[in-house]
Amino acid sequence: MPITPANGSSAHTATSPVTAEAAADPILLELVDEDGTTIGTAEKLAAHQPPGLLHRAFSVFLFDARGRLLLQRRALGKYHSPGVWSNTCCGHPYPGEPPFVAAARRTGEELGVAPALLREAGTVRYNHPDPASGLVEQEYNHLFAGLVGAEPRPDPAEVGETAFVTPGELERLCAERPFSAWFHTVLDAARPAIREITGPEAGW
Repeated sequence: MPITPANGSSAHTATSPVTAEAAADPILLELVDEDGTTIGTAEKLAAHQPPGLLHRAFSVFLFDARGRLLLQRRALGKYHSPGVWSNTCCGHPYPGEPPFVAAARRTGEELGVAPALLREAGTVRYNHPDPASGLVEQEYNHLFAGLVGAEPRPDPAEVGETAFVTPGELERLCAERPFSAWFHTVLDAARPAIREITGPEAGW
């Protein structure tokens, strides 16, 4: 299906040599209980091994002035859900880091842009196994929705492509391309806030 790339002319494939998520030191995630209260930490990969450990996460949905959602296709080098399409940005706060701060930070790190507007859009708890990788997403996810005015400059270690899509284009893309296991869950949970931001004419 034809999708509108983030730069307005052709699908934006990341090419700059920025370093990936891999780091020398272990990445720790914040473990939580069913109410979202912090109960400890765990190494990132260990938290995603079956059956998974419930941990704090965030998901971001950014829209342009025309009400189109900015999607990213995850880089092929990602160990979890490589090469699939997903929402604008998602990830995990550092232990003790406010989710809002983490969401803005990772949007800048992955896409090279700062949201022009960013607001909380609720939380959702889910358990999504990923058949392709064998990993499990046991997440207490903080949702954020907002606007973006600048052209993305994605880190190729994190993002393979970016594209802006309307609801109709998203529906067709979902029928043709693989998406992250969590995408529809977080999108549906964030829709009330998304509609407030984009307006009814956008169709979300």
